[in-house]
Amino acid sequence: MSGRLIYLIGPSGSGKDSLLDAARGRLAERGCRIVRRVITRSAEAVGEAALGVSPQQFAEMEAQGAFALSWHANGLSYGIPREIDDWLKAGQDVLVNGSRGHLHNARERYPHMLVVLLTVDQSVLRERLLARGRESVVEIDARLARNTRFNQSVLADDDPMVHVLDNSGALENTVERLLGCIDEPSICA
Repeated sequence: MSGRLIYLIGPSGSGKDSLLDAARGRLAERGCRIVRRVITRSAEAVGEAALGVSPQQFAEMEAQGAFALSWHANGLSYGIPREIDDWLKAGQDVLVNGSRGHLHNARERYPHMLVVLLTVDQSVLRERLLARGRESVVEIDARLARNTRFNQSVLADDDPMVHVLDNSGALENTVERLLGCIDEPSICA
């Protein structure tokens, strides 16, 4: 029996890393692995606990077939280690922090994956992005507009394998909904 690929996506600031950290133990109890991504940024960079590599190292890894999935966004390169295929074949569920822009390509490779779209009220997301101080107000407003267009596009397909989780409130509530989504996808909405 094969495991399921659970592909978590959402805009920057939606709380994907916080959700994964908060759910990690309970996902492990269910036999679900959370994948550590490979990213071309320093290991000291704030954010997820990814494996930081240089652009040259990433290119070498990609050329050697080290990734099941890889993409380039926002000036960085991201890779999902090839080992996920072994875990899936062994019947384990695997959760990856994916890319909205790479969703179509990931679906081609894993047509039965469960997509979890993490959303946040636009005003909450705007405040989170402002608090980070990484982008100007103009850049944040452009990011929010892109986010709205992307969500509308994904949801317009009315795909039963795409489940929306709102992370505007308490993180523990989102963790519970994520676990429910994984345990019983048909009730997740």
